[in-house]
Amino acid sequence: MPTAYVFLHCRSGTENDIISEIAKVPDVMEVRGTYGIHDIFVKVRSKDLETMNSVITLTIRRIPNIISTNTLIVIEEQGGKE
Repeated sequence: MPTAYVFLHCRSGTENDIISEIAKVPDVMEVRGTYGIHDIFVKVRSKDLETMNSVITLTIRRIPNIISTNTLIVIEEQGGKE
């Protein structure tokens, strides 16, 4: 199963609303507020890359008040500790 880490930058003060919306998405394994350059961290795991693309581009990125995203797709053959 493909896994991606999505880092979000959002409008100040909207973090909790965005986290609540993202938490409802079935393929989202984890969503957390963070300090630093990015405001929110999201772990997505989908049955295939097509589904993952849909979840990220058609669901997560369309949530109001998200300014930008940075997506890292995991190389499944490297690493391994969950």
